[in-house]
Amino acid sequence: MFKAMNDQILTEMTRQISLDFFQRPFKHQIYFNRRLQTTGGRYLLKNHNIEINPKVWQQGGRQLLVGVIKHELCHYHLHLQQQDASHRSAAFKHLLSSVGGIRYVPWLTVVNYHYLYVCQNCGRQYQRQRRINTKRLVCGICRGKLKLVNPN
Repeated sequence: MFKAMNDQILTEMTRQISLDFFQRPFKHQIYFNRRLQTTGGRYLLKNHNIEINPKVWQQGGRQLLVGVIKHELCHYHLHLQQQDASHRSAAFKHLLSSVGGIRYVPWLTVVNYHYLYVCQNCGRQYQRQRRINTKRLVCGICRGKLKLVNPN
């Protein structure tokens, strides 16, 4: 149905999902925010807008996008009704399960770790994307010295 996704199509889709599943209109803005890295979307309390990570659509497809929209709409509608819209609230959990939204977004991309460090004392491994200063940082478990195993 929606092959090329943009903010306008996303808004129309969200308004329809809101009416179909929540029986309430979505009156604010929803848009893609490419700066989102670790989350599928977020509801903004100040202006009631919703931001969506474009990777949800690009890598997860329509089904994952609809699940994320339902999740954010749960926050939206509960907040506008002056109810607790936090993840831990019973109202949020009940509404999310009743509309079929998703609780967590699976990892969208595999993070490539370039550096592997091993503690010389306990053997604990640490994967990092950036190089760390082994003279300053130590193992978080035993405070042992870290050694770089696979330099790039």
